[in-house]
Amino acid sequence: MGTEILTVENVAFRYAGTPVLRDVSLRVDAACTVAVTGANGSGKSTLLHLLAGVEQPAEGSVRRRAGCRLALLPQRTSGIDALPLTVAECVQIGRFRPRRRLDRDDRLAVGAILERLDLARLARRRLRELSGGQRQRALVAQALVQAADVFVLDEPTVGLDAESRRRVHDLLGERARAGAAVVYASHDTADATLADRTLRLPGAGDRTVADTTPLIRR
Repeated sequence: MGTEILTVENVAFRYAGTPVLRDVSLRVDAACTVAVTGANGSGKSTLLHLLAGVEQPAEGSVRRRAGCRLALLPQRTSGIDALPLTVAECVQIGRFRPRRRLDRDDRLAVGAILERLDLARLARRRLRELSGGQRQRALVAQALVQAADVFVLDEPTVGLDAESRRRVHDLLGERARAGAAVVYASHDTADATLADRTLRLPGAGDRTVADTTPLIRR
């Protein structure tokens, strides 16, 4: 079996008849990080939703390896602030499984990622009591604590300071080195250069076909 875990072929997508993506192709391998870049409105979030199966393409195909487990971090909405959750409870959601209680391994995983993202001291605080950056770290922790084969993250470092961004990218790299595929959208050039590969989506009026470019690891 090859390492390919996600395949996008000649995908197009429309909202209410308006084209958002056209002729996008992408291959994502296990143990690889891919950054999706492009101007606002180029369809980065839409492509991530297609990868995760939240949306279906109007044309083309999106294939995921059979049985692969996928974790999605969508762009944060104001609705999360209204939930009466503590930081610890928010992160624990990433370990929930139907008809199964959290076990020792789950609790250890939650505790470890709270430490890694400097959230342990905030574990009992309500999400609505946190700053925007702190809430974002909690949601990143909820996604990355999952035992997934593919991590799809929409702007995971938005609103974070330099140290928090470093912590997030350290975790993304570790997930990839452990064999997972990692795909994240970013408008930040520095964030994108940390990935193994980039996919640039053309903006409105740009007829350049989206292309993937391998980057040199340092």
